[in-house]
Amino acid sequence: MRASEGGIRDTLQRLLAPPDEVMRELGGRGERLVARARLLLCVLALPLPLLAAASGWGMGWIFASLAAIVLANSMALLWLVLARSWRPWLPYATSAWDIALVTAVLTAFALRDPGAVPGAMATWSFYLVVVWTTALRGDGRLPLFAGALATALYAALAMLQAHRSVPDALLAAGTDGTGTGSEALRLLLLAVAAVLAAIVVRRMQTLVEVSGHDGLTGLPNRSWLLQRMPHVFASARNSGASLTLVLLDIDRFKRVNDEAGPQVGDRALRHVASTMSGILVENESLARIGGQEFVMVLHCPAGSAWERLDRLRRTLVEHPFLPERGQDAFAFTFSAGLAAWPQDGSNTSGLLGCADRRLKCAKAAGGNRIVARDP
Repeated sequence: MRASEGGIRDTLQRLLAPPDEVMRELGGRGERLVARARLLLCVLALPLPLLAAASGWGMGWIFASLAAIVLANSMALLWLVLARSWRPWLPYATSAWDIALVTAVLTAFALRDPGAVPGAMATWSFYLVVVWTTALRGDGRLPLFAGALATALYAALAMLQAHRSVPDALLAAGTDGTGTGSEALRLLLLAVAAVLAAIVVRRMQTLVEVSGHDGLTGLPNRSWLLQRMPHVFASARNSGASLTLVLLDIDRFKRVNDEAGPQVGDRALRHVASTMSGILVENESLARIGGQEFVMVLHCPAGSAWERLDRLRRTLVEHPFLPERGQDAFAFTFSAGLAAWPQDGSNTSGLLGCADRRLKCAKAAGGNRIVARDP
C-alpha cells in the first residue's frame, strides 16, 4: 500500500511540476500547432453572419455575430504571433480564451433560440476539444486547469438555464424533464477528459525521460545532450558565464568485462558514473554517450575544469571498484579532452569535435591524462 501511495504521490508531483527544457520545447511546438488550427477554424467561421442573415435572424444578432467572428479571428492571429516564442503563461491564456469563447457561443444559443439543440450540442463538444488539446502543450497542470475552468463555466451556465425555466438548450433533457441528468453527465465527461489529457501528458513525460536517459547508469544520453545544449548556450550567453565541454573515456575498461563478466562491468560503470557525478555543481551536466564515453558540461573556464578533472582522476584511483569481498579491486583511470565555449566552438558539434580531437591526443600519449589544448 505504501509503495502504491508513493507511486501515486510521485506521479502527482511530476505531473504538477513545471515542464523541463525538453517538454517546454515540445509544448511550444504544440502551442503553435493549436494556434494554427484555431486560426483555421476562425477563418472557416467567417461566413456564419451571412448564414444567419439567410436564416432570418434580426439585424442585431447579425451584427453581434459579425463582431464576435472578427474578434475571434483577431485574437486567433494574436495567439499565433505570440506562439512563435515560448511563454509560460501563453497556454493558460489561450486555453482560457478558447473555453470562454465556447461558453459565449453556448450562451448566445440559449438566449437566441433555447430549442437549438443540434447547434448547441456541436458547440459544447468544443469544450472537449479544448481540454484534449492541452495535452499537446506538455504541461501536466494545464489539462487540470482547463478542465476545472470548463466545468465551472458550464455549471454556471446550466444553473442559469435552470433558473430561467426554459428547455435545456445545450443538449436533450434528462429523464426528469429538467435536463439535470444530461448536465451532470456532461460535467462528468469534462472531468474525465481533463484526467485523460493529464495522463497523456504524464505518458509523454515518461517517454521523454526514457528516450533521453541511459538505461544502465540513469544518466542523460546523447539525444538529451543535443537537445539541452542550445538552452545551455543561451543561458551562458545571457549571464556571461564560462562553459567547458569535457569528452571523457575510461581507459582499458574492456578488461573488466573480460576478467569479471558483463554484469560486473555494468556495476563498475555505474560506480564510475556515480563518482564522476560527485564533482558536479548546480546546473552542470554529465551524460553517457556510448560505451565508456561520457560528456561533462562544466560552468567554469578550461583551466578550472582541468583542475577539477585532475582531482577526479585521483579520486577514481583512490576509490577503486570492488566487485565482491575477497576479489581484486579495479582502479580506473580516464583520458579526457576539453573544449571551451565559445573559443573552441560556438555550437555542440564544434565543441564535441574539438574535445574528441584532444581526447585522441590523450589516448595516443598513453591515457590517464587530460588535454586542454591542441598540440
